[in-house]
Amino acid sequence: MLLRQIEYFQAVVETSSFYQAAEQCHVSQSAISQQIKKLEEELGVKLLDRHNRTFSLTPAGEHFYRKSLIIVSDLKQTIRETQRIADQNHTVLRIGYYKGYHGNELSEAIAQFSLKYPTIETTIMAGSHEELYRAMENDQVDLVLNDQRRAFSDMYHNEILSESYMYIEISHNNPLSHLKQIEISEIKNMPCILVINQTGRKEEQQYYEDIIGIKGDFLFADSMQEARLKIITGQGYMPVDVIGVQDWFDSTIERIPLVRQGEPVKKTYCTFWHKNNSGYYIEDFAEMLKAMF
Repeated sequence: MLLRQIEYFQAVVETSSFYQAAEQCHVSQSAISQQIKKLEEELGVKLLDRHNRTFSLTPAGEHFYRKSLIIVSDLKQTIRETQRIADQNHTVLRIGYYKGYHGNELSEAIAQFSLKYPTIETTIMAGSHEELYRAMENDQVDLVLNDQRRAFSDMYHNEILSESYMYIEISHNNPLSHLKQIEISEIKNMPCILVINQTGRKEEQQYYEDIIGIKGDFLFADSMQEARLKIITGQGYMPVDVIGVQDWFDSTIERIPLVRQGEPVKKTYCTFWHKNNSGYYIEDFAEMLKAMF
């Protein structure tokens, strides 16, 4: 039994089409059909019931499909581990990102990078703006995803990724949750909740006061879950960055655009890496990340 036959079978099941499976696998439709027939012959069971131009999985086919996913996943993981053991240099890409970033772009770029470079390990750290800056200076990370708070330095490669719009998350039970947008001045009597560890609290509060213009009391949480529990229980609101189209569903919390004198509050997200630590893998990942944004 060949791994290729199993992958062809999985492609047919997942696309519900021999034609689309052939396109996906870059082979002819007849090759797909022949290999699946050989797979059935070797197993001695029927995997597909064919009905003119359609087909359905037999009970044996359903069982084999589910088990084959586990087999292929385990095999690919074994291949990656084996290749990494053989790679004596064991390249690692170290990525840092701003703790206030909650988008999917970073994880999508990492998934694409890992697929292209299975032998390269990726490590991730989250931190405040200053923690990430220090980590870069101390050679603890190779590349950082952050919102821009300083003028660009010529010591770094600086890639602008996207603008984000600031929203606030507020309890559904709060009367302000019915507004279409909220002026910064309208929330000055409510505590602002920031997700940040203890060492970064002063710096983060100062940024939101001086640059964003938020006034009033501040509360802090160590995790997103803790922050949202504070929101649900009416202790305050939390500012969040939204990049692209907002996709938000929560019956207990509302997300509302934050404005300053009627204009949206925006941030610029960038990726940075040291020029003296520039290399093919770092720059290739930066391109992937930029494409995701």
